[in-house]
Amino acid sequence: MSFLNRMTISKPPGYVVASVLVSMGGIINGFDTGSIGAITEMQTFLSVFGNLTPLMRGFTVSLIMLTGAIPSFFAGQLADRFGRLAIVMAGALTFLIGAILQGSANRLANFLMGRALCGLGEGIWMSTVTVYITEIAPSLRRGTLVSLPQFGAALGVCAGYFTCYGTVVISSSMSWRIPFIMQAVFSLLLASFCVFLPTSPRWLILHGKRGQALKEIERLNISTVEAEKDILNVQHEHTDNVSAWKGFLMMFQRTYRARTVLGLFVLGMVQLSGIDGLLYYAPTLFAQAGIPAQSSSFLASGVSAILMLAISIPAVLYSDRMGRRTSIIFGGLGLSSSMLIIGALYASNSVHTTGSARWVVVVLIFVFALTYCFTWGIAGKIYASEIQPARTRASANCLAHGLSFFTNWLVAFATPVFLSHSAFGAYFLFGFLTLGTVVILSMYMPETQGRSLEDIQAAFHQRPVVRTWLHQMRRLVSRAGASPTTSVSSERNSMAGEFEMMGEQRAVAA
Repeated sequence: MSFLNRMTISKPPGYVVASVLVSMGGIINGFDTGSIGAITEMQTFLSVFGNLTPLMRGFTVSLIMLTGAIPSFFAGQLADRFGRLAIVMAGALTFLIGAILQGSANRLANFLMGRALCGLGEGIWMSTVTVYITEIAPSLRRGTLVSLPQFGAALGVCAGYFTCYGTVVISSSMSWRIPFIMQAVFSLLLASFCVFLPTSPRWLILHGKRGQALKEIERLNISTVEAEKDILNVQHEHTDNVSAWKGFLMMFQRTYRARTVLGLFVLGMVQLSGIDGLLYYAPTLFAQAGIPAQSSSFLASGVSAILMLAISIPAVLYSDRMGRRTSIIFGGLGLSSSMLIIGALYASNSVHTTGSARWVVVVLIFVFALTYCFTWGIAGKIYASEIQPARTRASANCLAHGLSFFTNWLVAFATPVFLSHSAFGAYFLFGFLTLGTVVILSMYMPETQGRSLEDIQAAFHQRPVVRTWLHQMRRLVSRAGASPTTSVSSERNSMAGEFEMMGEQRAVAA
């Protein structure tokens, strides 16, 4: 009896329940990612729509991401005006219609229309889900909770692979229609959750609804200390509704520009690592490495999905203990090394249907996927959402996710074309892009781990990391006995940096 009482007392707080339920959006996204590549290889699918050229297959698979980039120009402003959950629900219902169209299609045109609508729905909700969790999560647990949609995506990828592995044996068209029926059910659940979840208190404060915000804080079980420190403090300003165009331009004003550009770069380049090329075309990549049978390549893809899901569990649990910079830099080095080694093996013609090289490729594909799930997949989305100030958080994060969808589309569209012309070109491209991203972010990425959303903004009124390094180097050179001209120049540069910082602070105060 006492055990049951303890279980009742330890009920999870409201902000955890809300974060878990709204993360259904990540599961839906991952399920499509894990299933569509396998679906387009099923004989029952090809018997309905005909054999697809590499170009047409790439377009069919990636269309969901191309249209997913479109809402980035307006979904953030809509979320600022109507609320985070209302926009998530609108996206889920749009996705529902698209999933029904895909699952019932008998012509390729209808199927493509369904994928286009699903992309619009995902583009509307994906960034808004992240913003919602960011705004309701306490600062010390924000990393873990914001990473839940990414964990949901890993769970969805695993479910998508094994759903197709199970349905591929069905001789009718239900073999590829069942995954879309499941996606329709998931999207209906997500829309239903949005009716009952608490509204973001930060959004209510920005709209001058302090009394309602207090009620939602109570529903979310946020502590009084946390609420007074961050959510209810005087730094939050009441904001008037602005037009979509003015909201878009606001992100690029001097006060907000650095954070907007950094968020765009992080989410854009995270996808240009090539992760979606691996997830969408895993059966093709394993077949290319020497696992030719369809069922065997599907199974190998499923094993990679299970490993990705397994590594996502500690990644989520420890996301608040690992620095964002550490995850990005060391994770990026692991990702680029895996891609470049695979590319070198193919370029040297070392990979054959027999021999050890093919197993090296298979292992490195696993290593790449696991490293991404543990580092970039978690840290990138957390960082891009938490660096944005309150007034531009929804708009800037939505735009960054839109760029993420577009770069996803580039990867998914180009990968089968690359693979049909060169076995190693795609690996070298993604490897060098990832390496370049590590170099740039190591110079310009301030750490945000453990800070409140409001405290994070102060980091962007200090010197960038690269300027701090240069300043320290100048001081060392001066102490080592550099020429007076060099010392004077160093002092001038330092004073210019200080005046620039003072100007930025005055602009923020204004």
